[in-house]
Amino acid sequence: MLLWVAFVCAFLVLQADFRRRRLEADPQTIAVTVALAGVAGAKLYNVLETPAELFANPLGMIFSRGGFAWAGGFIAGMVALAIMARRYRMPLLLMFDACAPAAALGYAVGRIGCLISGDGDYGIPTSLPWGMSFPNGLVPTTARVHPTPIYEFLVGMIIFYYLWKLGGRVLLGPRPLGEVVAAYFLWTGLARFLVEFIRRNPRSFFGLTNAQAISMASMAAGAALMLVIRKRFRQKKNEHRIIGHIIDRGDVLQQEYHRATTECPEPERWRMYDSMTAEFEVLEFLRGLITTVKPKLVVETGTFSGVSTLWIAEGLKINGGGKVITCENDAAVFASARQRIEQSGLGEWIEARNESSLEMVVEGTVDVLFSDSDLPLREQEVRKFLPQMTPHGLILMHDASSHLKVVREAALRLEQEGLISMVFLPTPRGLVIAQKREGRER
Repeated sequence: MLLWVAFVCAFLVLQADFRRRRLEADPQTIAVTVALAGVAGAKLYNVLETPAELFANPLGMIFSRGGFAWAGGFIAGMVALAIMARRYRMPLLLMFDACAPAAALGYAVGRIGCLISGDGDYGIPTSLPWGMSFPNGLVPTTARVHPTPIYEFLVGMIIFYYLWKLGGRVLLGPRPLGEVVAAYFLWTGLARFLVEFIRRNPRSFFGLTNAQAISMASMAAGAALMLVIRKRFRQKKNEHRIIGHIIDRGDVLQQEYHRATTECPEPERWRMYDSMTAEFEVLEFLRGLITTVKPKLVVETGTFSGVSTLWIAEGLKINGGGKVITCENDAAVFASARQRIEQSGLGEWIEARNESSLEMVVEGTVDVLFSDSDLPLREQEVRKFLPQMTPHGLILMHDASSHLKVVREAALRLEQEGLISMVFLPTPRGLVIAQKREGRER
């Protein structure tokens, strides 16, 4: 009965995880397949551990209500998941990540069945006040022993909660594929390894149980997988990681997580799409600024995903005229932005270029400059376009918080040289609004 309850709990979690990840696979088929494989594997592993008893009473051993080995269920379940991933043409690590929280919860609930049946999964004798005896269990004992299934249930619930929260991070931003299952291997292996020291299971070699040997392999696999996937993840450019996440998940509006600064002590009050796109409120400000000053020509450096470009273009559309020229040096990032622009219906007001901001040539005078490319280039961009700025044009430099000092110090230098007059807007990442000093003096 508890195996059935564990299955239902695991299925509900699996269904919820598939839904939040938007995976096109049938969680019911996967859950049933893995559950049957896990039960069969757990029973088979258990009976094979005692071949003499198996040959003496094969039917009794195979069809007994107790005797389910964690290691056997673990191995059989992983094989079943690999088969399901192949069937649904899903990356294996993605399948494992989505199923890991469900597996942790199902295991935790299933352990209560071991407790109720008294099938011998309890621990060694103890004098602790919560010690229990199982005089009527499948493997009876009148001694007060460690109720290890309860320990495993509690730890399993903690691991489930951690894995669920860890899996949720992929919804908000790019994360290494395989991170959740690596954590599952590591922490479930560690939990089982430690609890075996107070279990009554026989020792096989080096004073360890068979389950501890499997647990050590699980921990080693989890640690190795974590190292490999994080190394590969860090080797990718941050821009490419974020663009890949946008392609997979779309734009995800979330709470700003930039660190607090003196000028902006509560960044969590702002919202953001990702760590490289301007804050949502800054995007709203950009659109409002465009509709307020009615520019004919806007230059944006650093298109990235194209989000800020579209907000500027919306303002131009409301105005009924004008154009934004935007540039992105990274070809892969530019291709993604261009596709977004083409699908937006705002292409009439946008000219997107795949080139460096320091090499782009813009004809005519510039009414608004939005400098939002690589941090070290911001000062050079302002110096480059400053001669083309109209006397009363606006210069915006993003990422000018006191934490991101590069842009802030660049703006201060430009002001000290008498080139611009500026103010700092106290947003989480900081925004400079400036004009040519020439325009201020007229």
